[in-house]
Amino acid sequence: MSVNVIVGTQWGDEGKGKITDLLAKKVDLVVRYQGGNNAGHTVVINKKTFKLHLIPSGIFYPHIICVIGNGVVIDPEVFLQEVATLKDNGINVSPKNLKISKTAHVILSKHKERDCNNEEAKDSLKIGTTKRGIGPSYEDKINRSGLRAEQYAKELEPYLVDSVLYLDKAIKDNKNILLEGAQGTMLDIDHGTYPFVTSSNPTAGGSCTGSGIGPTKIDKVIGIAKAYCTRVGEGPFPTELNDSIGIYLREKGAEYGTTTGRNRRCGWFDIPVLKHAVRVNGLTELVITKLDVLDDLDEIQICTGYNYKGNILKDYPSDINVLIECIPVLKSFPGWNSDITEISSYSDLPKETQNYLNFIEQETGVPIRIVSVGADRTQTVWK
Repeated sequence: MSVNVIVGTQWGDEGKGKITDLLAKKVDLVVRYQGGNNAGHTVVINKKTFKLHLIPSGIFYPHIICVIGNGVVIDPEVFLQEVATLKDNGINVSPKNLKISKTAHVILSKHKERDCNNEEAKDSLKIGTTKRGIGPSYEDKINRSGLRAEQYAKELEPYLVDSVLYLDKAIKDNKNILLEGAQGTMLDIDHGTYPFVTSSNPTAGGSCTGSGIGPTKIDKVIGIAKAYCTRVGEGPFPTELNDSIGIYLREKGAEYGTTTGRNRRCGWFDIPVLKHAVRVNGLTELVITKLDVLDDLDEIQICTGYNYKGNILKDYPSDINVLIECIPVLKSFPGWNSDITEISSYSDLPKETQNYLNFIEQETGVPIRIVSVGADRTQTVWK
């Protein structure tokens, strides 16, 4: 029996959907533990693309039971639409393999209206919210005025379970469980670039509160990091590239929001960000995604620290006013100028690629276990 957590280590969009789908092959349950349909997890199977917003990424395996945990806020309309779309594409979805926590909170029309029409709407645009009622639903939850799924519509009733008891029984029955987070560490309400953050805790601690599984049951915390950085919306982004390379990364990496379609800002890989994620999540291993996007670059850079008014900072500052004035300290690496999308063995990766990955391991002290070299399930290198 094992309980493993998947977390994003940057600003979301790290490729958690593919990795969850990949690792799900060997588990019995996949559990979403926070966020709502502001998430967008993309899974490519046999060149066919599926985009999930609420349903866990393990849904494509017939042996897996997927659970939407108590920490998620659910838009019933979006949920039912997602179920219908999967069924239309031949995916088996029913209350037998998909469960919703009775204590998950529901997004209502008033939450979406509040997200779009109130006086804070202008500020929410700056923060980068998806305007889907996620924040207002969490606000009502914290204010103890929210509505739980067990008190809502009959359409959800067949899927409802006491998720804490259900998952506890699964653990006692020696089932393997994968806890799937949405967004990323730097969007965490407590540990991210506040106030430019989401309304929940995507970090590993949130996996416990959002699922009802106690921390002593967690075996591994797997951090997903893109081979470069992206973020959507406003907020500090020290390694952002406002030049031709930034445009190249956006176009080559198809960096457009799965949920909103908005352009993602692109920048170099950031070691202080990843070290922060290692600390607050207790990461035990790393997965590097979208490495193939860097294939055509002659030179690749990694941020190793920040220059703040002449002082070199090696760690991510919690003060956003300091962060805004930070200039990245960059280390250059030669590119590999070759197509790695068909490589399946780590030893077959170009020497320059391995050097790039080895540097990330050395700087963070966390081993890289998986490297994604393309969008499809098969385009994966195990280390």
